[in-house]
Amino acid sequence: MELQPCIQAGDCERALRVIRIINNCRRLLFIARTLARHDALFLLEDLERAPFYVKLFRFILPVFAVGASKNKGLREGQRLANALQDLGPSFIKLGQALSVRSDLLGEEVSQDLGNLRDKLPPFSFEKAKETIEYELETSLEELFTEFDPEPVAAASIAQVHFAKVREFAPAPTEDDPDAILEITKKVAVKILRPDIEKAFEMDLQLFFWLARLAERYQPGFRRLRLTKIVETMADSVELEMDLRMEAAAASEMDENFADDPDFGVPEIDWQRTARRVMTQSRVDGISISDKDALIEAGHDLDALAANVIRVFLHQVLRDGFFHADMHHGNLFVSEGGKLVAVDFGIMGRMSRETRLFMAEMLYAFLIRDYRRAAEVHFEAGYVPPHKSLDSFAQACRSIGEPILGRPVNEISIARLLVQLFQITETFEMETQPQLLLLQKTMVTAEGVAQSLNTKINFWEVAQPTVEHWMRENMGVEAQAAQIVNEGLALLKKIPAIVNRADKILEELETRDDLAAGHIHESPEEEYRISRIKAVYMVTGAVLGAFAGYLLMLAL
Repeated sequence: MELQPCIQAGDCERALRVIRIINNCRRLLFIARTLARHDALFLLEDLERAPFYVKLFRFILPVFAVGASKNKGLREGQRLANALQDLGPSFIKLGQALSVRSDLLGEEVSQDLGNLRDKLPPFSFEKAKETIEYELETSLEELFTEFDPEPVAAASIAQVHFAKVREFAPAPTEDDPDAILEITKKVAVKILRPDIEKAFEMDLQLFFWLARLAERYQPGFRRLRLTKIVETMADSVELEMDLRMEAAAASEMDENFADDPDFGVPEIDWQRTARRVMTQSRVDGISISDKDALIEAGHDLDALAANVIRVFLHQVLRDGFFHADMHHGNLFVSEGGKLVAVDFGIMGRMSRETRLFMAEMLYAFLIRDYRRAAEVHFEAGYVPPHKSLDSFAQACRSIGEPILGRPVNEISIARLLVQLFQITETFEMETQPQLLLLQKTMVTAEGVAQSLNTKINFWEVAQPTVEHWMRENMGVEAQAAQIVNEGLALLKKIPAIVNRADKILEELETRDDLAAGHIHESPEEEYRISRIKAVYMVTGAVLGAFAGYLLMLAL
């Protein structure tokens, strides 16, 4: 009788697992049918080196399109964009990432995928109003003096409406010290799509399932840490679904670039911001995707391209906090040539240790010191120690030489990525999830810069910024300052360490007293206790001397 609840619980768990598998298989079939229905399988046409089962799957995919309407007259990019749009927000984001890589898909396909940025079908004004009033607990008329019912942009997760707000500021005069000035401000209101959380949850479940299957049945994929990658993506999506987190990210980046005349961030209106609604100052500028308008306005495209790379590197190296969705639709140019970023839903953070690794590795590539580039990978633990340092240095050379000294438009990024994947597999390098977002953002930033200046070389533009950061953070003075800072941090912990040591010594002394009154400890146990006491005494002396030394340095 007692086993019955356990049996029932096990049956329920198995039933839920079967249901999840069925749902995931249905989702896969829907994906296959959607791609085939839109005749968007052209990306799978060049599969000469693919395994036989992959080619067979490609051959039978059109069967899923039987009975579907044809897409005659549409370009390849239009068909792919339509398919990704039907597949939902996760796949729309995939299309957005591909839209900046004209060197991979061609200019025409990239332009068509660019429509996925902010030209998706909007949801109704009634839904937008309902969301705003529910989240902010105030009527729309009280919150805004004007509110445009037509959205100015509709993306995969949210849409944006223009509005105006009335604010009051003190404006004392001699005649009226209590005078108040009424100010009307232009704002942009971002609102999450209805039920967007459920849509992402469905795809994330599918991605987790596929990742676990790959790691179980393809041992070679385990080094890619696919499950960990999906977990990182899930964490990012969870943050992106809370617009308060996006507002906080924008505010933090605004502080980081407060003194930068060439980069700006919209101001957040915290009184009109909640989980599913965010209000910010309106950006008056030209989208960086509108190249003709930028030229007509007299902007220097070469300078803008270099500024995109400079801003990205400052975010990564200087701040360790970067905009991880820097595609064309999220970047504008103000009248004075200032670069302004929007949409801070996806952000990346990097620890100081990771930044030091990235800077030194990048600098080693820039000066063609491939052995040092290899050593940095070994020191960071990214390459197993049993692998050959000389061989990995040779592999780094095979990656760096095709890049350095040549314009981006002459580089095959696709071939480079394939080569990099082969090298990581050869040297048993595990995928580093904390670097995936950075790698993706670097590719995006490079693509944006290239769209403004086709001859720009990412690495050459990056060199001055990287060298400056390294002088400030990796020179002798910087290392000495870091030692002092870490030591002072340890100094603050010394009282807690001493208190902990005192408690342990008291416990040992109490134990000795009890043992003396009852049962004597064995010689081995007494020797062990005496060693513990000696260790604590020596540790206390060392910490005390170290604390004095740090105080001398600090003074």
